[in-house]
Amino acid sequence: MTSTTTDTPDLIDRLAGVAAGSTLHALRRTRDKVADSTQGAFDAVFDPALPGLTLPERLAVATLAAQLTPSAAWAAYYADRLRQQDAALADALQGDAATDPAGKPALSKRLRAILTFTQALIVKPVEAGKPALETLHAAGLDTPSIVTLAQLIAFLSYQLRVAATVAALGAAGAPAAGDGAASTGDSATTGAASAAGAASAASGSAAPAPRPADGPALHINGYTDRALTWHAWLDVVALEQASEEQLAVLKEAHPKALTSDYYLLLVHQPAVLRQRQIAFNAIMYAPGGLNRGERELAATAVSRVNGCVYCASVHAERFEQLAKRSDVIVDLFTDAAAPKAAGRDRAIVDYATKLTLRPADVGAGDIQALRAAGFDELGILDLSHVIAVFAWANRLMLNLGAPDPVEPSA
Repeated sequence: MTSTTTDTPDLIDRLAGVAAGSTLHALRRTRDKVADSTQGAFDAVFDPALPGLTLPERLAVATLAAQLTPSAAWAAYYADRLRQQDAALADALQGDAATDPAGKPALSKRLRAILTFTQALIVKPVEAGKPALETLHAAGLDTPSIVTLAQLIAFLSYQLRVAATVAALGAAGAPAAGDGAASTGDSATTGAASAAGAASAASGSAAPAPRPADGPALHINGYTDRALTWHAWLDVVALEQASEEQLAVLKEAHPKALTSDYYLLLVHQPAVLRQRQIAFNAIMYAPGGLNRGERELAATAVSRVNGCVYCASVHAERFEQLAKRSDVIVDLFTDAAAPKAAGRDRAIVDYATKLTLRPADVGAGDIQALRAAGFDELGILDLSHVIAVFAWANRLMLNLGAPDPVEPSA
C-alpha cells in the first residue's frame, strides 16, 4: 500500500513513505478534513510566531516525546530540526535525557520543568496533575505558555499514534478478498456492517444489558456514565477581554464553548484550538466508516485506560444512547481490559488499549486482526483516529483541570 517515494506536503505521509496516488494515500484522503487539520495543527504548534515557548523549546519537547513513545523515525526528524535551531540544546538532550530530563544540569530550570512535564504527560498522563502546573508556574511559565505546552504534548501524542497506524496499514498491504467489509468507499455498507457488529458484540456471552436513558447511573470504581462538569485549574479567557480571533474560534468550536472552562482555557492559543476542533469533529462525526456508537466505545476505552474520568463519563453516556446497551461499559468500568467483551467490542477494546499504551508495537498483525473481526479499511482508519484523538483529549483534561467528584446515587 505504500511507496518509498512521496510527493506530498503531508508530514505523516512523507515520513511513512506514502506516495501521492497510492491506495493508502487515497484512504487517508477519504478523511481529508482529518488529514488536513492534523497537518494544520502541526503547522500551528510549530509556528515560530506562536507565543509561550520558543521554537527550540518546542522542538526539544517533540524530540523527547518521540523518544519516549518511542518512535525512532519521528525522534530523528525532530532532533534534526532541533539541531538546525540549537545544536547545543540538541547535544544536551542526547544520552539519558529521555529517562531523566530533570537531572540534566546543562539545562535551565525552565527547560527542565518543561521536559519533566513532557515526560509525565507522554508516559503516565494521569499522574501529573495540578502540582505539575505549579512547578511550571514556578519555572516562569504563565497560563498561555502552559496551554501552548500542554497542547503541544497532547498533539504529539495524537500525531505519533496516527503515524503508527499509517505505518501499520502500509505494512499490512491491501486486504485479501473477503477481509473486512466490501470497500472503504461504500459508506452505507460500512455503516450497516458496523451497526450490526455493535449489536452482536456480546455474542457468545451474556445478553446485552440495555440501560434506559432515565435509568440509574452507573458508579463503578470512580467512573460514571453520566456526563460530569469539568473545571480548569488555570485562568480562563474572560469573554469581555477576548480578541476577535478568540471569539470567532469559540463560536466555531462548540455550541457551549462560550461557557465552558475547557474551551475558554484552550482559546489562550486560538490557532491551535481551531485545528484541534476541526480534527475532533471530523473524527467523531464524519458520515460512513465506523458507526457512531463504536467511535464512542473506542473513546471510552481509551479514556478508561488513561484514567480520564471526565472523558469516560461523556462518551460512555453517548455510547449507551446510541447502542441502547451498557454491558460493555459496565465491563470497562469494572476492569479496563473489559474481560467479558466479545466480537467487535473485543476488537475495539484490544486495539484501543494497544495503540494507547504501546503505539510502537502496533503493526500489520493488528490490522489483520481488525480485518478478521469485520472492520474494513475506512473503519480501521476511523477507529485509529478516535483512539489517537483521545490521546490528545485525555492529556488536556487530566492535566489542565478536573471534573466534579462522582456522586453515587442514593
